[in-house]
Amino acid sequence: MTLRPSLGIGLTTFLIGFILMAWTAPALSEEGRVIVGSKNFMENKLLAEIFAQLIEARTDLHVERRLGLAGTQVCFEALRTGAIDLYPEYTGTGLVSILQLPPTGDSRTALNTVRSEFLKRWDLWWLNPLGFENSYALAVPRAQLTDSPLRTISDLAAISSSLRAGLGYEFINRPDGLPGLEQQYGLTFHNIQAMQQSLKYQAAATGEIDVLDVYTTDGRLAVYDFIVLEDDLHFFPPYEASGVIRGSTLKEHPELGAVLSLLTNAFDATTMRQLNYRLQEGGESVEVVARDALTALQLVSTETAATEHISHHEGLGSYLWSNRSALMNRTFEHVTLAGLALILGILLAIPLGLLLERHQSVAELIIRGIGLTQTIPSIALLAFMIPVFGIGMLPAVMALWIYSLFPIVRNTFSGLRDAAPQAVESSRALGMTEWQILYWVRLPLAAPMIMAGVRTAGVITVGTATLAALIGAGGLGVPIVAGLQMANTTVILSGALPAAALALIIDGALGKIEHWIRPRGLKL
Repeated sequence: MTLRPSLGIGLTTFLIGFILMAWTAPALSEEGRVIVGSKNFMENKLLAEIFAQLIEARTDLHVERRLGLAGTQVCFEALRTGAIDLYPEYTGTGLVSILQLPPTGDSRTALNTVRSEFLKRWDLWWLNPLGFENSYALAVPRAQLTDSPLRTISDLAAISSSLRAGLGYEFINRPDGLPGLEQQYGLTFHNIQAMQQSLKYQAAATGEIDVLDVYTTDGRLAVYDFIVLEDDLHFFPPYEASGVIRGSTLKEHPELGAVLSLLTNAFDATTMRQLNYRLQEGGESVEVVARDALTALQLVSTETAATEHISHHEGLGSYLWSNRSALMNRTFEHVTLAGLALILGILLAIPLGLLLERHQSVAELIIRGIGLTQTIPSIALLAFMIPVFGIGMLPAVMALWIYSLFPIVRNTFSGLRDAAPQAVESSRALGMTEWQILYWVRLPLAAPMIMAGVRTAGVITVGTATLAALIGAGGLGVPIVAGLQMANTTVILSGALPAAALALIIDGALGKIEHWIRPRGLKL
């Protein structure tokens, strides 16, 4: 008898998950559609947008964009599993980070290796290079050179023990990043701070860090007075920019190979620095810069060229008003993500709490096991979902659902266990059955504590949902991530403030529900 509610909720949850999957999972086999993805830094998003606009201009295919995914492994898993069809990549990254092969200094060898291995292992095709390399490098503010002249990374290694480094999250862990540099050059920094790309430049300029990793085509190098150090031991492999596409996509749409080949050797490093500068410091949108780049190559007409521009000095109020339509759409996406996750959490966690209260010998062990999910970093949990659910709304909802379970289960169990033992015993003395006691006495008395767990889960899901933007699920995390990349506080706040307000609104609404269901005696 006690297992039937659990079975019913399990079936309900399965059905809702199945409906969500059918609704939100990308229809990869849908005829006439190509999904273009990118990593979450400006140049990669720009290249992906260039791919997308060129495909739209030169074919009859509809392009769906999943830009700003969280790093190399997320993009690669999305491509490998079919969640996206195409994204921009760099040969050195494919060689060292994905294939886990030793770096090589020869660009032709690197390209041929990644081409053959990606084809053999996953049927993924590397397109022709775009004509430029975007390599990693180490840089120091010119002011740092007053005490110790630095020209090479070997020079830096000699004094690195006294320096503070600000490095990117991927760079700290990649074999072609800090671990390899430490082994090759013997770097031993006094302190290493993981930082987002745009913030590293600001921190270096204000003297908070002494060394940072940079991209050689970064437009900010034209603004900040930095010296890019020579890789004198030739550690970094070639990083030729290209596109990687699924073999099944090329088979279904062979015209894509011909269209994307128009970009072969289309850009050099100088051009990319100029385009990146417009994004990073000029505040222009990716769509506008991509359109201008294709127009300059005469690959698209000038009739649809855009002129959108985001000012770094635009006030928050005017920015919110001018972008109100887009922000409303992002808010709706955010509410959908958080709402679905919270509903799923309630459907599973409350019946589970009821069941565990009747089996208290194993309850704490199970609840603590569920609590371990709270220790998994949010972005890691989102990444774990990609091989199973792809990218987009479904994996985000599943991850947020997992995060919502613990506070609801814990509060349901504790509320039922501690609900006025004298009242429960009196009910038994009056001859009430256990189910009558549960329905008429224990649940009403436990309701405030259960709702406190629901309110906590609601706030958690709204806050964590901002990270869903990193796996292409949309929401208010999109402007937050974009603002971080542009170092634009206005754009960051345009996502952060609505998200905070949404958390307060949801908590307030759930508080009203709590007050409504609280027994009259407890109100008094």
